Amino acid sequence: MTSLKTYFNDSQPLNDYIEQMSENKEDLLTIYKSFSLPEDDDRLTKIKSLNYSKVLVITEDWCGDAMMNLPILKNIAEQLNLEVRVFHRDDDTNLIDQYLTNGTARSIPIFVFLNDDYQQETVWGPRARQAQKFVDESRAHLPSKDDPTFEEQSNEVHAIISNRYKTDSQLWKAVYDSIIEQLLHK
Repeated sequence: MTSLKTYFNDSQPLNDYIEQMSENKEDLLTIYKSFSLPEDDDRLTKIKSLNYSKVLVITEDWCGDAMMNLPILKNIAEQLNLEVRVFHRDDDTNLIDQYLTNGTARSIPIFVFLNDDYQQETVWGPRARQAQKFVDESRAHLPSKDDPTFEEQSNEVHAIISNRYKTDSQLWKAVYDSIIEQLLHK
């Protein structure tokens, strides 16, 4: 089995990944520039004393959750001086298969927080609880997949979710809080 160190070293630095994105790049950068870390969050000081030094991100650039979550992580990583590298989920599913959501889904993004020795300290993803609640509520009234209107209605719901991800600063704050709490209470 390939080690986390190998995956990390074979992955792209976050800024290189963002630069080469073909989908969601502009929205990701807009969120990054629009979101600011709280100035007086003592939790950041506590996290700086913990054993985190790297983040291995498992994602794909078409992912709407990544579009919202990666810019929040980028802000956090810059504040905490964490090296972030991005692994494309579909390049080698052996990695994502170690982090299945609900034991079955290859949901992304997944943030694997590592120490100096490339050992996993904690994992976050693919969504903050509040984002998951919003997605679940948005999808609650979709017809069954065999319904002839499913695809059209599903696309409409996806557009609603994507728009909120791009504009809702409260949701961004929920993502921030979720990541920070995971780092504190691994």
